[in-house]
Amino acid sequence: MRLQLAQLSALLFSILLMVSGNAFLMTLLGVRLSGSGTTTNIIGWVLLCYFIGFVIGTLYADRVIRRVGHIRAFAVFAATTAAAALLYPYLDKPIWWAGLRVISGLSMAGLLVVVESWFSARATNSNRATLFAIYQIAFYIASAGGQLLINIGDPLTFAPFTLAGILLIIALIPLSLTRVQAPSIEHVEHLPLRRLLHLVPLGMITSLASGLVINAFYALGPVYATQIALSLGELSIFMALAVIVAMLFAWPLGWISDRVERRHALMWVALGAALASISTALFGEQDYRLLLLCTGLFMGLTAALYPLAVAMVNDRMDSREIVAASAGLLLSYGIGACLGPALGSLMMTLFGPSGLFLGNGVILLALVPLSRYWITQVKPLPLAEQEHFVAAMPATTPVLAGIDPRNEAFEEAALSEPEDERRAAPTPEENPVAGEQS
Repeated sequence: MRLQLAQLSALLFSILLMVSGNAFLMTLLGVRLSGSGTTTNIIGWVLLCYFIGFVIGTLYADRVIRRVGHIRAFAVFAATTAAAALLYPYLDKPIWWAGLRVISGLSMAGLLVVVESWFSARATNSNRATLFAIYQIAFYIASAGGQLLINIGDPLTFAPFTLAGILLIIALIPLSLTRVQAPSIEHVEHLPLRRLLHLVPLGMITSLASGLVINAFYALGPVYATQIALSLGELSIFMALAVIVAMLFAWPLGWISDRVERRHALMWVALGAALASISTALFGEQDYRLLLLCTGLFMGLTAALYPLAVAMVNDRMDSREIVAASAGLLLSYGIGACLGPALGSLMMTLFGPSGLFLGNGVILLALVPLSRYWITQVKPLPLAEQEHFVAAMPATTPVLAGIDPRNEAFEEAALSEPEDERRAAPTPEENPVAGEQS
Protein backbone atom coordinates (compact mmCIF):
# COMPACT_ATOMS: atom_id res chain seq x y z
CA MET A 1 0.00 0.00 0.00
CA ARG A 2 2.80 2.42 0.87
CA LEU A 3 4.50 1.64 -2.45
CA GLN A 4 1.28 2.38 -4.33
CA LEU A 5 0.84 5.69 -2.50
CA ALA A 6 4.46 6.64 -3.23
CA GLN A 7 4.02 5.79 -6.90
CA LEU A 8 0.77 7.74 -7.14
CA SER A 9 2.33 10.75 -5.39
CA ALA A 10 5.30 10.61 -7.77
CA LEU A 11 2.96 10.49 -10.75
CA LEU A 12 0.96 13.47 -9.50
CA PHE A 13 4.09 15.50 -8.78
CA SER A 14 5.45 14.77 -12.25
CA ILE A 15 2.10 15.77 -13.76
CA LEU A 16 2.08 19.06 -11.82
CA LEU A 17 5.59 19.97 -12.99
CA MET A 18 5.07 18.84 -16.56
CA VAL A 19 1.69 20.51 -17.13
CA SER A 20 2.62 23.75 -15.34
CA GLY A 21 5.80 24.05 -17.42
CA ASN A 22 3.90 23.43 -20.63
CA ALA A 23 1.09 25.86 -19.78
CA PHE A 24 3.62 28.51 -18.78
CA LEU A 25 5.45 28.05 -22.09
CA MET A 26 2.23 28.38 -24.10
CA THR A 27 1.44 31.72 -22.45
CA LEU A 28 5.05 32.88 -22.61
CA LEU A 29 5.25 32.31 -26.37
CA GLY A 30 2.11 34.33 -27.02
CA VAL A 31 3.40 37.23 -24.92
CA ARG A 32 6.90 37.07 -26.46
CA LEU A 33 5.65 36.98 -30.05
CA SER A 34 3.18 39.80 -29.45
CA GLY A 35 5.78 41.88 -27.61
CA SER A 36 8.31 41.48 -30.40
CA GLY A 37 5.93 42.93 -32.99
CA THR A 38 5.00 39.70 -34.81
CA THR A 39 1.72 40.01 -36.68
CA THR A 40 -1.30 38.33 -35.14
CA ASN A 41 -1.81 36.09 -38.16
CA ILE A 42 1.72 34.70 -37.92
CA ILE A 43 1.32 34.21 -34.15
CA GLY A 44 -1.81 32.15 -34.74
CA TRP A 45 -0.12 29.93 -37.31
CA VAL A 46 2.95 29.41 -35.15
CA LEU A 47 0.94 28.46 -32.07
CA LEU A 48 -1.46 26.10 -33.86
CA CYS A 49 1.56 23.95 -34.79
CA TYR A 50 1.60 22.69 -31.19
CA PHE A 51 -1.84 21.16 -31.63
CA ILE A 52 -0.81 19.54 -34.92
CA GLY A 53 2.09 17.88 -33.10
CA PHE A 54 -0.16 16.88 -30.20
CA VAL A 55 -2.67 15.14 -32.47
CA ILE A 56 0.15 13.28 -34.25
CA GLY A 57 1.62 12.31 -30.88
CA THR A 58 -1.62 10.85 -29.55
CA LEU A 59 -1.82 8.64 -32.64
CA TYR A 60 1.77 7.37 -32.76
CA ALA A 61 3.54 7.89 -29.39
CA ASP A 62 2.55 4.41 -28.20
CA ARG A 63 4.92 2.92 -30.80
CA VAL A 64 7.92 4.54 -29.11
CA ILE A 65 6.75 3.35 -25.69
CA ARG A 66 6.34 -0.23 -26.86
CA ARG A 67 9.80 -0.16 -28.38
CA VAL A 68 11.85 1.22 -25.46
CA GLY A 69 9.58 0.94 -22.41
CA HIS A 70 7.77 3.52 -20.28
CA ILE A 71 10.68 4.93 -18.28
CA ARG A 72 12.98 5.43 -21.25
CA ALA A 73 10.14 6.83 -23.37
CA PHE A 74 9.23 9.26 -20.59
CA ALA A 75 12.87 10.40 -20.41
CA VAL A 76 13.06 10.85 -24.19
CA PHE A 77 9.82 12.84 -24.41
CA ALA A 78 10.64 15.01 -21.36
CA ALA A 79 14.16 15.77 -22.60
CA THR A 80 12.85 16.64 -26.06
CA THR A 81 10.18 18.96 -24.65
CA ALA A 82 12.73 20.67 -22.36
CA ALA A 83 15.27 21.03 -25.19
CA ALA A 84 12.63 22.65 -27.39
CA ALA A 85 11.77 25.11 -24.58
CA LEU A 86 15.43 26.11 -24.25
CA LEU A 87 15.93 26.49 -28.02
CA TYR A 88 13.28 29.19 -28.60
CA PRO A 89 15.55 32.16 -27.71
CA TYR A 90 18.33 30.80 -29.95
CA LEU A 91 16.07 30.19 -32.97
CA ASP A 92 14.17 33.46 -32.79
CA LYS A 93 12.32 33.19 -36.11
CA PRO A 94 8.63 32.27 -36.58
CA ILE A 95 9.43 29.43 -38.99
CA TRP A 96 11.75 27.78 -36.45
CA TRP A 97 9.31 28.35 -33.62
CA ALA A 98 6.59 26.65 -35.69
CA GLY A 99 8.81 23.58 -36.02
CA LEU A 100 9.60 23.62 -32.30
CA ARG A 101 5.88 23.82 -31.51
CA VAL A 102 5.23 20.68 -33.55
CA ILE A 103 8.03 18.91 -31.66
CA SER A 104 6.70 20.18 -28.32
CA GLY A 105 3.16 19.03 -29.07
CA LEU A 106 4.30 15.60 -30.18
CA SER A 107 6.54 15.14 -27.13
CA MET A 108 3.88 16.41 -24.72
CA ALA A 109 1.38 13.93 -26.14
CA GLY A 110 3.96 11.18 -25.59
CA LEU A 111 4.47 12.28 -21.99
CA LEU A 112 0.74 12.22 -21.34
CA VAL A 113 0.37 8.76 -22.89
CA VAL A 114 3.10 7.45 -20.56
CA VAL A 115 1.76 9.16 -17.43
CA GLU A 116 -1.88 8.29 -18.14
CA SER A 117 -0.91 4.67 -18.79
CA TRP A 118 0.76 4.51 -15.37
CA PHE A 119 -2.18 6.29 -13.80
CA SER A 120 -4.74 4.01 -15.44
CA ALA A 121 -2.76 0.95 -14.38
CA ARG A 122 -3.36 1.88 -10.73
CA ALA A 123 -7.11 2.02 -11.21
CA THR A 124 -9.46 -0.62 -9.86
CA ASN A 125 -13.23 -0.84 -10.11
CA SER A 126 -13.47 0.64 -6.63
CA ASN A 127 -11.15 3.64 -7.10
CA ARG A 128 -11.15 4.55 -10.80
CA ALA A 129 -13.79 7.29 -10.47
CA THR A 130 -11.68 8.90 -7.73
CA LEU A 131 -8.47 8.58 -9.75
CA PHE A 132 -10.20 9.98 -12.83
CA ALA A 133 -11.24 13.05 -10.83
CA ILE A 134 -7.87 13.46 -9.06
CA TYR A 135 -6.00 13.42 -12.36
CA GLN A 136 -8.19 16.12 -13.88
CA ILE A 137 -8.06 18.33 -10.78
CA ALA A 138 -4.26 18.06 -10.73
CA PHE A 139 -4.19 18.95 -14.43
CA TYR A 140 -6.35 22.04 -13.96
CA ILE A 141 -4.40 23.24 -10.91
CA ALA A 142 -1.09 22.81 -12.72
CA SER A 143 -2.41 24.66 -15.79
CA ALA A 144 -3.58 27.57 -13.64
CA GLY A 145 -0.30 27.63 -11.72
CA GLY A 146 1.65 27.73 -14.97
CA GLN A 147 -0.16 30.92 -15.99
CA LEU A 148 1.00 32.68 -12.82
CA LEU A 149 4.66 31.99 -13.61
CA ILE A 150 4.56 34.56 -16.41
CA ASN A 151 5.28 37.17 -13.70
CA ILE A 152 8.80 35.76 -13.25
CA GLY A 153 11.31 37.51 -15.49
CA ASP A 154 11.03 39.58 -18.64
CA PRO A 155 9.37 37.58 -21.47
CA LEU A 156 11.79 39.17 -23.95
CA THR A 157 14.81 37.60 -22.21
CA PHE A 158 16.17 34.05 -21.87
CA ALA A 159 15.21 33.59 -18.21
CA PRO A 160 11.54 32.51 -18.59
CA PHE A 161 12.43 29.93 -21.24
CA THR A 162 15.08 28.55 -18.92
CA LEU A 163 12.48 28.24 -16.14
CA ALA A 164 10.10 26.35 -18.45
CA GLY A 165 12.91 23.98 -19.44
CA ILE A 166 13.85 23.40 -15.79
CA LEU A 167 10.26 22.51 -14.85
CA LEU A 168 10.03 20.01 -17.68
CA ILE A 169 13.38 18.42 -16.76
CA ILE A 170 12.55 18.24 -13.04
CA ALA A 171 9.38 16.34 -13.96
CA LEU A 172 11.70 13.40 -14.64
CA ILE A 173 12.94 13.19 -11.05
CA PRO A 174 9.89 11.94 -9.08
CA LEU A 175 9.26 9.01 -11.40
CA SER A 176 12.94 8.19 -11.79
CA LEU A 177 13.29 7.82 -8.00
CA THR A 178 10.24 5.57 -7.68
CA ARG A 179 10.11 1.84 -8.39
CA VAL A 180 7.38 2.18 -11.00
CA GLN A 181 5.80 -1.01 -12.27
CA ALA A 182 5.33 -1.08 -16.02
CA PRO A 183 1.75 -1.20 -17.32
CA SER A 184 0.91 -2.58 -20.71
CA ILE A 185 0.05 -0.19 -23.52
CA GLU A 186 -3.06 -1.38 -25.27
CA HIS A 187 -3.88 -0.05 -28.71
CA VAL A 188 -6.93 2.22 -28.46
CA GLU A 189 -9.34 1.73 -31.32
CA HIS A 190 -10.87 4.86 -32.83
CA LEU A 191 -14.45 4.71 -34.03
CA PRO A 192 -14.43 6.17 -37.55
CA LEU A 193 -15.38 9.83 -37.53
CA ARG A 194 -17.91 9.14 -40.27
CA ARG A 195 -19.71 6.60 -38.07
CA LEU A 196 -19.72 8.93 -35.07
CA LEU A 197 -21.00 11.77 -37.24
CA HIS A 198 -23.80 9.51 -38.47
CA LEU A 199 -24.74 8.25 -34.99
CA VAL A 200 -24.40 11.47 -32.98
CA PRO A 201 -23.83 14.42 -35.34
CA LEU A 202 -24.49 17.04 -32.66
CA GLY A 203 -21.90 15.47 -30.34
CA MET A 204 -19.25 15.49 -33.06
CA ILE A 205 -19.96 19.08 -34.08
CA THR A 206 -19.92 20.18 -30.43
CA SER A 207 -16.55 18.47 -29.88
CA LEU A 208 -15.12 20.20 -32.95
CA ALA A 209 -16.50 23.59 -31.90
CA SER A 210 -15.15 23.11 -28.37
CA GLY A 211 -11.67 22.48 -29.77
CA LEU A 212 -11.91 25.57 -31.95
CA VAL A 213 -13.01 27.93 -29.19
CA ILE A 214 -11.03 26.68 -26.18
CA ASN A 215 -7.70 26.46 -27.95
CA ALA A 216 -8.15 29.75 -29.76
CA PHE A 217 -8.45 31.26 -26.29
CA TYR A 218 -5.51 29.39 -24.73
CA ALA A 219 -3.24 30.21 -27.68
CA LEU A 220 -4.32 33.81 -28.29
CA GLY A 221 -5.63 34.91 -24.88
CA PRO A 222 -2.15 36.15 -23.89
CA VAL A 223 -1.90 37.99 -27.23
CA TYR A 224 -5.29 39.63 -26.60
CA ALA A 225 -4.17 40.65 -23.10
CA THR A 226 -0.93 42.13 -24.44
CA GLN A 227 -2.74 44.08 -27.15
CA ILE A 228 -5.17 45.68 -24.68
CA ALA A 229 -2.17 46.67 -22.52
CA LEU A 230 -2.71 44.45 -19.48
CA SER A 231 0.30 44.18 -17.18
CA LEU A 232 1.96 40.79 -16.76
CA GLY A 233 0.31 40.45 -13.34
CA GLU A 234 -3.13 41.20 -14.77
CA LEU A 235 -2.49 38.85 -17.70
CA SER A 236 -1.53 35.96 -15.44
CA ILE A 237 -4.70 36.36 -13.34
CA PHE A 238 -6.79 36.70 -16.51
CA MET A 239 -5.50 33.36 -17.85
CA ALA A 240 -5.37 31.48 -14.53
CA LEU A 241 -8.91 32.50 -13.56
CA ALA A 242 -10.26 31.09 -16.82
CA VAL A 243 -8.70 27.70 -16.02
CA ILE A 244 -9.94 27.62 -12.41
CA VAL A 245 -13.50 28.63 -13.32
CA ALA A 246 -13.56 25.91 -16.00
CA MET A 247 -12.78 23.39 -13.27
CA LEU A 248 -15.32 24.80 -10.78
CA PHE A 249 -18.21 24.90 -13.27
CA ALA A 250 -17.85 21.23 -14.24
CA TRP A 251 -19.77 19.69 -11.34
CA PRO A 252 -22.84 21.99 -11.13
CA LEU A 253 -23.32 21.96 -14.91
CA GLY A 254 -22.97 18.18 -14.92
CA TRP A 255 -25.52 17.88 -12.11
CA ILE A 256 -27.99 19.96 -14.13
CA SER A 257 -27.37 18.05 -17.38
CA ASP A 258 -28.26 14.76 -15.67
CA ARG A 259 -31.69 16.18 -14.79
CA VAL A 260 -32.70 17.64 -18.15
CA GLU A 261 -32.61 16.34 -21.71
CA ARG A 262 -28.94 16.55 -22.76
CA ARG A 263 -29.50 18.59 -25.94
CA HIS A 264 -31.47 21.21 -24.02
CA ALA A 265 -28.56 21.51 -21.60
CA LEU A 266 -26.15 21.91 -24.52
CA MET A 267 -28.30 24.59 -26.15
CA TRP A 268 -28.51 26.73 -23.02
CA VAL A 269 -24.83 26.28 -22.11
CA ALA A 270 -23.79 27.25 -25.66
CA LEU A 271 -26.08 30.29 -25.57
CA GLY A 272 -24.68 31.42 -22.21
CA ALA A 273 -21.09 30.92 -23.40
CA ALA A 274 -21.81 32.84 -26.62
CA LEU A 275 -23.32 35.79 -24.74
CA ALA A 276 -20.38 35.84 -22.31
CA SER A 277 -17.89 35.78 -25.19
CA ILE A 278 -19.65 38.57 -27.07
CA SER A 279 -19.87 40.58 -23.82
CA THR A 280 -16.10 40.17 -23.42
CA ALA A 281 -15.63 41.48 -26.97
CA LEU A 282 -17.85 44.51 -26.30
CA PHE A 283 -16.88 45.46 -22.73
CA GLY A 284 -13.64 43.61 -21.87
CA GLU A 285 -11.37 46.49 -22.79
CA GLN A 286 -13.29 48.98 -20.67
CA ASP A 287 -12.93 47.51 -17.19
CA TYR A 288 -10.57 44.80 -15.89
CA ARG A 289 -13.05 43.40 -13.36
CA LEU A 290 -15.72 43.14 -16.04
CA LEU A 291 -13.17 41.40 -18.28
CA LEU A 292 -12.49 38.80 -15.59
CA LEU A 293 -16.20 38.24 -14.97
CA CYS A 294 -17.13 37.81 -18.64
CA THR A 295 -14.09 35.69 -19.45
CA GLY A 296 -14.68 33.47 -16.42
CA LEU A 297 -18.29 32.84 -17.48
CA PHE A 298 -17.21 32.27 -21.07
CA MET A 299 -14.57 29.66 -20.19
CA GLY A 300 -16.59 28.05 -17.41
CA LEU A 301 -19.49 27.38 -19.78
CA THR A 302 -17.38 26.59 -22.84
CA ALA A 303 -15.31 24.00 -20.95
CA ALA A 304 -18.55 22.08 -20.27
CA LEU A 305 -19.26 21.61 -23.98
CA TYR A 306 -16.81 18.77 -24.57
CA PRO A 307 -17.99 16.63 -21.61
CA LEU A 308 -21.56 17.29 -22.75
CA ALA A 309 -20.60 16.01 -26.20
CA VAL A 310 -19.05 12.89 -24.61
CA ALA A 311 -22.20 12.37 -22.52
CA MET A 312 -24.44 12.67 -25.59
CA VAL A 313 -22.36 10.14 -27.51
CA ASN A 314 -22.30 7.72 -24.56
CA ASP A 315 -26.08 8.05 -24.19
CA ARG A 316 -26.52 6.65 -27.70
CA MET A 317 -23.80 3.96 -27.71
CA ASP A 318 -23.02 0.69 -26.01
CA SER A 319 -21.00 1.37 -22.86
CA ARG A 320 -18.32 -1.07 -24.09
CA GLU A 321 -17.60 1.32 -26.97
CA ILE A 322 -16.98 4.32 -24.73
CA VAL A 323 -13.17 4.24 -25.06
CA ALA A 324 -13.28 3.98 -28.86
CA ALA A 325 -15.92 6.72 -29.05
CA SER A 326 -13.89 8.98 -26.72
CA ALA A 327 -10.84 8.49 -28.95
CA GLY A 328 -12.92 9.61 -31.94
CA LEU A 329 -14.24 12.64 -30.08
CA LEU A 330 -10.72 13.60 -28.98
CA LEU A 331 -9.60 13.44 -32.61
CA SER A 332 -12.50 15.70 -33.59
CA TYR A 333 -11.57 18.06 -30.75
CA GLY A 334 -7.94 17.97 -31.92
CA ILE A 335 -8.93 18.96 -35.46
CA GLY A 336 -10.79 21.93 -33.98
CA ALA A 337 -7.76 22.77 -31.84
CA CYS A 338 -5.59 22.92 -34.96
CA LEU A 339 -8.00 25.32 -36.67
CA GLY A 340 -8.87 27.53 -33.68
CA PRO A 341 -5.71 29.68 -33.45
CA ALA A 342 -5.73 30.31 -37.21
CA LEU A 343 -9.36 31.44 -37.21
CA GLY A 344 -8.90 33.42 -33.99
CA SER A 345 -5.86 35.27 -35.34
CA LEU A 346 -7.73 36.07 -38.55
CA MET A 347 -10.60 37.57 -36.55
CA MET A 348 -8.15 39.60 -34.47
CA THR A 349 -6.49 40.89 -37.65
CA LEU A 350 -9.85 41.95 -39.09
CA PHE A 351 -11.54 43.33 -35.96
CA GLY A 352 -8.74 44.05 -33.49
CA PRO A 353 -8.17 42.27 -30.14
CA SER A 354 -11.90 41.86 -29.48
CA GLY A 355 -12.16 39.81 -32.69
CA LEU A 356 -10.97 36.76 -30.72
CA PHE A 357 -14.08 36.76 -28.53
CA LEU A 358 -16.36 37.95 -31.31
CA GLY A 359 -15.36 34.96 -33.46
CA ASN A 360 -15.68 32.55 -30.55
CA GLY A 361 -19.11 33.97 -29.78
CA VAL A 362 -20.30 33.39 -33.34
CA ILE A 363 -19.11 29.75 -33.28
CA LEU A 364 -20.83 29.13 -29.95
CA LEU A 365 -24.00 30.88 -31.09
CA ALA A 366 -24.16 28.57 -34.12
CA LEU A 367 -24.55 25.61 -31.74
CA VAL A 368 -27.88 26.98 -30.49
CA PRO A 369 -29.98 26.52 -33.68
CA LEU A 370 -28.14 23.25 -34.40
CA SER A 371 -29.14 21.95 -30.96
CA ARG A 372 -32.69 23.14 -31.49
CA TYR A 373 -32.84 21.40 -34.87
CA TRP A 374 -31.76 18.02 -33.48
CA ILE A 375 -34.15 18.40 -30.55
CA THR A 376 -37.00 18.52 -33.07
CA GLN A 377 -35.61 15.81 -35.36
CA VAL A 378 -34.47 13.06 -32.97
CA LYS A 379 -36.62 11.45 -30.30
CA PRO A 380 -35.24 12.25 -26.83
CA LEU A 381 -33.97 9.58 -24.49
CA PRO A 382 -35.82 9.16 -21.20
CA LEU A 383 -33.81 10.74 -18.39
CA ALA A 384 -33.52 7.37 -16.67
CA GLU A 385 -31.65 6.00 -19.70
CA GLN A 386 -29.09 8.81 -19.86
CA GLU A 387 -25.56 7.97 -18.72
CA HIS A 388 -24.32 10.00 -15.75
CA PHE A 389 -22.38 13.10 -16.71
CA VAL A 390 -18.64 12.84 -16.07
CA ALA A 391 -16.38 15.88 -16.35
CA ALA A 392 -14.17 14.59 -19.17
CA MET A 393 -11.23 16.89 -19.89
CA PRO A 394 -10.23 17.09 -23.58
CA ALA A 395 -6.57 18.00 -22.98
CA THR A 396 -5.67 14.34 -22.49
CA THR A 397 -5.08 11.23 -24.61
CA PRO A 398 -7.48 8.32 -25.30
CA VAL A 399 -5.61 6.25 -22.69
CA LEU A 400 -7.36 8.05 -19.81
CA ALA A 401 -10.79 7.19 -21.21
CA GLY A 402 -10.11 3.61 -20.11
CA ILE A 403 -10.81 4.51 -16.46
CA ASP A 404 -13.90 6.60 -17.23
CA PRO A 405 -16.46 5.43 -14.63
CA ARG A 406 -18.97 4.80 -17.46
CA ASN A 407 -16.67 2.30 -19.20
CA GLU A 408 -18.18 -1.12 -18.41
CA ALA A 409 -15.43 -2.88 -20.39
CA PHE A 410 -12.80 -1.75 -17.86
CA GLU A 411 -10.39 -4.43 -16.69
CA GLU A 412 -7.86 -3.99 -13.93
CA ALA A 413 -4.34 -3.86 -15.35
CA ALA A 414 -1.80 -6.59 -14.68
CA LEU A 415 1.45 -4.89 -13.69
CA SER A 416 4.85 -6.35 -14.37
CA GLU A 417 7.91 -5.86 -12.20
CA PRO A 418 9.62 -2.46 -12.35
CA GLU A 419 11.36 -1.91 -15.67
CA ASP A 420 14.69 -1.01 -14.10
CA GLU A 421 14.81 -4.22 -12.04
CA ARG A 422 13.78 -6.32 -15.00
CA ARG A 423 16.66 -4.97 -17.04
CA ALA A 424 19.08 -5.16 -14.13
CA ALA A 425 18.63 -8.90 -13.52
CA PRO A 426 21.49 -10.61 -15.41
CA THR A 427 20.97 -13.79 -17.36
CA PRO A 428 23.36 -16.76 -16.95
CA GLU A 429 24.99 -15.76 -20.23
CA GLU A 430 25.62 -12.23 -18.92
CA ASN A 431 26.85 -13.54 -15.51
CA PRO A 432 29.01 -16.64 -16.06
CA VAL A 433 29.69 -17.00 -12.29
CA ALA A 434 25.99 -17.28 -11.56
CA GLY A 435 25.67 -19.71 -14.44
CA GLU A 436 28.41 -21.97 -13.03
CA GLN A 437 26.91 -21.93 -9.54
CA SER A 438 23.58 -23.01 -10.87
